[in-house]
Amino acid sequence: MPNIRPSIEVAVVMRRERITGPASRWQTWRWVLAEVVPHEAGFGAAPRLLYKNDSEERWLHPGYKVELFKDDAEGYYLNVTTQAPCWFVLWRMEDEAGVAEEPIAKPVMVSLSYYDAGRWLDAQETVEQVPAPASVVEWLQAFVDEHHVPEPKRRKRPESFRSLTDRFGNPASISTEKKTGGAHG
Repeated sequence: MPNIRPSIEVAVVMRRERITGPASRWQTWRWVLAEVVPHEAGFGAAPRLLYKNDSEERWLHPGYKVELFKDDAEGYYLNVTTQAPCWFVLWRMEDEAGVAEEPIAKPVMVSLSYYDAGRWLDAQETVEQVPAPASVVEWLQAFVDEHHVPEPKRRKRPESFRSLTDRFGNPASISTEKKTGGAHG
């Protein structure tokens, strides 16, 4: 039997909002993550415009599978033990030919792992977060409870056991023997 990972299907809502004030001289619109919602069959498979007025657009991007991996239990633990557990969404600007008149923000990946978000940020990707609902946090907590193994605390060696080094990092030695010779004989 194949190893089936726990997963949920979600959809991502991206919001395009008008920028006002001095910053609007350089850029009139910006994209932000609006929410992550449970996927529904009626959403279809393609991105679609949900709402549009003079100051905002909302786009629905359906069909993202969020899987939980046992070897990332620490990343989920770090998320679920914060005051506000959240979804992490990596998104990019893409020219969706035929979908929109201009390039739109398109989610690439959705995760509940702090480590995923960290790797994406390290790769200079655009990553945003929104709060996860209580039902998802409970599901994640159950997975963490089953699979997270806390790192054992390592006993710190007393400073007296540290090896001595000189200011250049080279091993140094100290002798307690009295040196002989010299003028005081």
